[in-house]
Amino acid sequence: MASFNKKTRARIYTAHDVQLHSTATDCWVSRAGKVYDVTSFVYDHPGGEELLLRHAGKDLGDAMDDAEEHVHSDSAYAMLDEFCIGKLGTDTLVVSEDWVAEDDFHPEETDTLEDYQKTQFLDLGKPMLAQVWFSNFSKSFYLQQVHQPRHLNQSARMFKWDILEMFTLTPWYVVPMVWLPIAAYLLRLSIAQFSDPTAYYWPSPAVFAASEAKLTWLPAPMKTLLCFFAGNLVWTLLEYFFHRFIFHVDSLLPDHPIALTVHFTMHGVHHYLPMDRLRLVMPPALFIMLSFPFTRLAYYLFPVAVANGVIAGAFAFYVLYDTMHYALHHSRLPAYVAEMKKYHLAHHYKNFELGFGVTSKMWDYVFGTVLGV
Repeated sequence: MASFNKKTRARIYTAHDVQLHSTATDCWVSRAGKVYDVTSFVYDHPGGEELLLRHAGKDLGDAMDDAEEHVHSDSAYAMLDEFCIGKLGTDTLVVSEDWVAEDDFHPEETDTLEDYQKTQFLDLGKPMLAQVWFSNFSKSFYLQQVHQPRHLNQSARMFKWDILEMFTLTPWYVVPMVWLPIAAYLLRLSIAQFSDPTAYYWPSPAVFAASEAKLTWLPAPMKTLLCFFAGNLVWTLLEYFFHRFIFHVDSLLPDHPIALTVHFTMHGVHHYLPMDRLRLVMPPALFIMLSFPFTRLAYYLFPVAVANGVIAGAFAFYVLYDTMHYALHHSRLPAYVAEMKKYHLAHHYKNFELGFGVTSKMWDYVFGTVLGV
């Protein structure tokens, strides 16, 4: 049986956590905002285990005060305290299916002191990452709270030390400054390599011969352009893949502070502070780590000329994606992009488990995750 040390911070749970423990061999209940693990007491309960298991995984409410169900003495309440393992966190939510996107969306600034006193989640007046690392809350409570947006006029700190903090802040223009020259270089390199017949070589001579017969009549710039457009399409799929299966890997996330810290660093902070202007685009170091396996895969699957053209197209569309992402949060936009702004903000404020597309809804339609706005 887990026990709660009064000298330490109470671990914070949600009602969902309690619901997961609803059997005779794993029995939790809650009462008056506290959570109790009464597994070891199930078969010792004076009223019989059936009566206790009737409330397993649930809030006891006034059941202990109901004389018709079972009379409890003062010592019973004192005994219950011995089984306390934590407390229930607030169930106040911001995200709602009733949320409606406004054309000119400007949320009110969060009162950070009031918010922390109410939720006991993160104190935005202190570095956030250490608070998550040394957290006293369950995964369920973390996911509930990190998806409830807060709003500040300036960026909250991730680290205490400035030398680390600067790597977490990325102005939007850094993305095109870093990645457009790289995309342009790869594009030019692809054209040069397509102009050299040795660039066609594949591991298989048969595939090489087939590609020679089909592609040699096209001029080199046209071959590169086709690869570039293919890279554009590849990025739209990667955008969806990253967002849904890496950034929102919520159900598979281990209930451990290290896992929560990684989640918070990669994407949780964006849902927690969605209007933070300096954390809307991806830091170059993070994009290098995420893109490296896929660039290596491209060079493994394709001739180098093809791979460079595809990667150039993917990087160019990545720049479009991240700069558009910034604009969706902070700019007045043309009709199509304004529609995507409403769609993306609904992902933040209406249902974070749907609507993963940022530049388009195409893959949301394909995989059935379209979010109604």
